Amino acid sequence: MRARRGFTLIELLVVIAIIAVLIALLLPAVQAAREAARRAQCVNNLKQLGLAVHNYASVNGVLPAQSLENTNSWGPWNAAWTAALLPSMEQQALYNAYNFNVLIYNAGPGTAADDTVGLTQIGSLLCPSESIKIRPFQGYGTTSYVNNQGGPGALAAFTGVIVPGHNALNNNSNIASFGFEGITDGTSNTAMLSERLITVSGASLTVSSSNAKRAHYQSGVTMNDGGGQAQAMALYNACKGLPGSTAAQNYTFGWMWHTTMSYTTCNISYAHHMPPNSLSCTYSNAEDVNWGGTMGAITATSNHSGAVNICFADGSVKFVKDTVNLNAWWAIGSRNQGEVISADAY
Repeated sequence: MRARRGFTLIELLVVIAIIAVLIALLLPAVQAAREAARRAQCVNNLKQLGLAVHNYASVNGVLPAQSLENTNSWGPWNAAWTAALLPSMEQQALYNAYNFNVLIYNAGPGTAADDTVGLTQIGSLLCPSESIKIRPFQGYGTTSYVNNQGGPGALAAFTGVIVPGHNALNNNSNIASFGFEGITDGTSNTAMLSERLITVSGASLTVSSSNAKRAHYQSGVTMNDGGGQAQAMALYNACKGLPGSTAAQNYTFGWMWHTTMSYTTCNISYAHHMPPNSLSCTYSNAEDVNWGGTMGAITATSNHSGAVNICFADGSVKFVKDTVNLNAWWAIGSRNQGEVISADAY
């Protein structure tokens, strides 16, 4: 009888090596497919938010304000644009539970009248590619999606689509209630919403950290509303040139989806100053440096490879690369500055 012959050790090792190579080739493809699915869901979330803004404007005749601040002094925290959109986000019950007549946030859960609302997490306000799942601030519900406050404040503050209707600290002509007719640069060329990575709770981040995009840094540059091109570039260059050891100013991105203040950019707003997925910086004379001030260079960021999703004022969502031309990035951030750009510029 002929003896049965099994695998030799060398043959077994070759087979294992081939399997390992196949797995190494397949895993990136599987991960890329999963990320593509997550990005598609993120696009859908932004489209739904864009549709909610259009529904709000159709009912009320104006776009939602960044915050419902109506005081003539510093603070307090008030209802955010996200709260105004709740009925159009299939969250009518949550909207009915929201008390718009009280201080929304003071010192954490148990001290504010709208804990039920504030502690509720809305799934459609989270990007599926967001890897941070821990709520960074006292259990309050978070958000990945942010409103466009405008282009560089040194050129003109509050030139975005969703801006404060009132701000006791900065009353320029761009702070007002307006509808889509106020977007004179064209709705298809003006950003309305984007995304940003949520902050890391209790972290100590530096510029060289892998999570540097989840915090903002002090540039040391002075900013003034309408200070001009040179001032805008000074903040840009200072932010780009920060040493790797520079510690974060604060960690306040996406802390609370339901409330904000008109002089903050960090919580649920962003600006078209620094390019997508770059560092975010505040300025030395900001109204509150811990929250970015009204003209902070707080940019859009994501875990998507090399770009961020932008919902434009016409409701379309586009994937804008990190390498976008700086002047084009600034231009699509403003609604009424008269810039002329083509769609292939971004």
